[in-house]
Order: sequence, then structure tokens, then C-alpha cells
Amino acid sequence: MHLAGTGVILNTERYADCVAFYRDVMGLAVLFADEELTCFEFGGAYLMVETGGLASRATKPVDRCPTKLRFNTRDLDADCRHLERHGVAVTRGDHAWGSTAEFSDPDGNRCALRSSDDFTPDEPPPE
Repeated sequence: MHLAGTGVILNTERYADCVAFYRDVMGLAVLFADEELTCFEFGGAYLMVETGGLASRATKPVDRCPTKLRFNTRDLDADCRHLERHGVAVTRGDHAWGSTAEFSDPDGNRCALRSSDDFTPDEPPPE
């Protein structure tokens, strides 16, 4: 394999709302865009938001949305307040392995913040 990059494709029903969310609320930089596809810089990878998904009024359950977009942050408290100021419901969690904040995008796709202070990539996964 000679991979040149990695990314995630996220199909959405509320395309315009999701693009605005990832651009304006999450602060991701747009790499390129058109009417049905917007590609964001995503921590050295890309997040490609496209049309063609199914929205949910609430956060989608794991069986409908098995992938969660994780955003590590240097200031979990400040970023939770930022999300809440933008009308995003946030559920905080403190675990033995770190602190998180769960939320969803306008389509109900699962997202979370995680404190980067207690994140070590080579640690064993939580049980």
C-alpha cells in the first residue's frame, strides 16, 4: 500500500446545515466545496461532507451511526461553552481514561470532544 492521505466521508441530509456546523461552529477549514460536497481539513486528514445521508431529530443510535467523530481539544471546558453558545447540547463525561463531551451535528451524527491533556495514543483502549 502506498497511501497518500486519509479521510472520512460523511453523507448528510441537511447538507447546508452540516457544512455550516463544521465550518462555523467546529472551525474546520474548507479545502474545496461545491453544491453537493465540501471537503474540510481534519487534523492531517480530511472530512468530506456530502449529500445523500439520512438525518435524525436526535443523536443517532450506535446501530444507525457506528462511527463517532472525535475532536481532541486543549480546553474542554471552553469548547463545551462554545458549543452550548451555538445551541449544541453537550453531555460531559469523566472517565478513568479521560474527559469527554458528547454531542451531535445537525444530522444527528455522533461527535465528541476529548481533553488532549489526558490523551496518549499508545495507551490501551478503554474497556
